[in-house]
Amino acid sequence: MSFDNSTVVAAPEDWRAYRGVLSRRIFAFVIDYMLVLLLCIPAAIVVFFLGIITLGLGFFLYPALFVIVALIYFGMTLGGRSQASPGMRAAGIAMMRVDGRRLDFLTAVVHMVLFWILNSVLTPLILLAGLFTDRSRLVHDMLLGTVIVRTV
Repeated sequence: MSFDNSTVVAAPEDWRAYRGVLSRRIFAFVIDYMLVLLLCIPAAIVVFFLGIITLGLGFFLYPALFVIVALIYFGMTLGGRSQASPGMRAAGIAMMRVDGRRLDFLTAVVHMVLFWILNSVLTPLILLAGLFTDRSRLVHDMLLGTVIVRTV
C-alpha cells in the first residue's frame, strides 16, 4: 500500500455540493479559531521554556505566537488527508482544488495568508463575494483555484 499524493479528485459540478457553504464556513471559522486559541496555551509554555534556554531570545516569539500556531494548524489540517480542518469537518465541508489535485501544506498556508490580508482590507465584506460567485467561492478561493464543498 502506497500513499499517492497526486490523486486527482475533481470538484463536483452539481450545485447541491455548494448549497449552504457560506454559513458552514462561518461556523467552521469560529470552531477553528477557538481551537487555535486553545493550542496557543501549550505553545506559550514551550516558548517560555525556549526563552529561558536561549537567555531571553525565545521571548521574541510571543508577539507572533498566534500567527505561527494558526499557520501550522491550518497548513497541517487543510494540507492533510481529509483536506479539512476540525471545524470544517464539524461543519460538513472540505476544501478542494479546482484542477483536482490535493491541497498541500504551502497552498493551505497561502490560502490563510490571503484570507487574513483580504479580510483586513475588505473587512467582513469578503463574504459578500460568495453570494455572487459560482460555487460560493470567495476572492482568495478564486485566486488560488480552490473551492469549498459539502461532505454531508
